[in-house]
Amino acid sequence: MQKKIAILQSNYIPWKGYFDLIAAVDEFILYDDMQYTRRDWRNRNKIKTPQGTTWLTVPVKVKGKYHQAIRETEIDGTDWAESHWKTLRQHYRRASYYDEVSVILEPFYRQNSSSHLSDLNRTLIEVVCRYLGITTKISNSWDYQLIEGKTERIVDLCLQTGGTEYVSGPSAQGYIQEEVFKEYGIVLSWFDYDGYPEYPQLWGEFVHGVTILDLLFNCGKESPKYMRFVK
Repeated sequence: MQKKIAILQSNYIPWKGYFDLIAAVDEFILYDDMQYTRRDWRNRNKIKTPQGTTWLTVPVKVKGKYHQAIRETEIDGTDWAESHWKTLRQHYRRASYYDEVSVILEPFYRQNSSSHLSDLNRTLIEVVCRYLGITTKISNSWDYQLIEGKTERIVDLCLQTGGTEYVSGPSAQGYIQEEVFKEYGIVLSWFDYDGYPEYPQLWGEFVHGVTILDLLFNCGKESPKYMRFVK
């Protein structure tokens, strides 16, 4: 039986390509045992405004915690959630599907109780997957045993999950050792993020690299037409 696996760190409200990768596999492992990296996508993402793109950033506790894992990273305070929702409402309330999408998002921001970044990210990722009809199994890296070695660990996770094919983002080409996959009979394939069509978007020139919430607010249930996966 064929089983496709993808392994990636969690991001805060990721862009559409992240969800296409989830939809392309049978099991998606959130790799939050990796070290938390500052000024990255773990705790922030971009939205579109009349003044261009701007960051929405979840404040996290990093002082003196230089080597903490993503799963260990704590959220700093609670005021950010209301602030993020007000910002989203301000810039997307004119979007065609704002009312529909806000029904699933507003309760999260208004009632969020996550204390750790991993939990927050996973919850939001699952909210978006349900809305889009993506049914891929999502698991955490700490559900499995982790061995040493970058490529070896990924291969071993594939073996533990019964995976026969590993689907990787193109940025990993610089460090993944393809021969290790061949040794264990696991197919290695690369996901292609090129060629996305433009969709109806507010505020001037089109921008691809923003949170998927931009696509949802503007296109609603039609969003998959502008993505790779087919429901």
